Amino acid sequence: MKYLLTIEHSFYYDLPMNKWRTTEGVQRRLAAFFRENRRMPTYAEMMGLLEVRSKSVVYFWVQKLISKGLLEKDRRHLRPARRAFPLPMVGDIQAGLPAPAEEELRDVVSLDEYLITRPDSTFLVRVRGDSMIDEGIMEGDLVIVEKDREPASGDIVLAEVDGQWTMKYLRTRGRDTILESANRNYPPIRAKSELRLGGVITAVLRKYGRGSVGHR
Repeated sequence: MKYLLTIEHSFYYDLPMNKWRTTEGVQRRLAAFFRENRRMPTYAEMMGLLEVRSKSVVYFWVQKLISKGLLEKDRRHLRPARRAFPLPMVGDIQAGLPAPAEEELRDVVSLDEYLITRPDSTFLVRVRGDSMIDEGIMEGDLVIVEKDREPASGDIVLAEVDGQWTMKYLRTRGRDTILESANRNYPPIRAKSELRLGGVITAVLRKYGRGSVGHR
């Protein structure tokens, strides 16, 4: 009598030796590979990452992550879904290190969901110059711009002034509109002929060192 080993049987056979192999565990390993290589692993590479000997087990986990909305697949390629690869939130910090009792997992946060509320109308721009330095926005930072958000006085905006793009505070005083820098070395700007707003800055990303990114 022949015994047909299904994908599910193969998975449960391997599980006792690899208790980390949960949805979250598999997701974290794929996330680490993606961050390091800037691409998704092949099925052969996933066999090594997941410590399995069968591509059918890899297929099982890929389908599981797709069903949970953590991976997406077109005709040929896998890619992270928008909600994929969240990071653990372990607590708050005040003036020192968290006490051991505070270091347990509090929550899971997806950075794209935390920073981006309207992905269809959001894009990134790299900062050049130092006109917003007193706001903590430095040259080389990436800013997240939401183009469909209604700007208010005091917002930091991406604006085209007389054909030149810039990033400044938006100040409105009655019918008068002024763009102000966060650097006293730069005077306020008033459009001579045309002012067009390209979006509102909602967050800033900064890479402090190899593999580390800060945001504000």
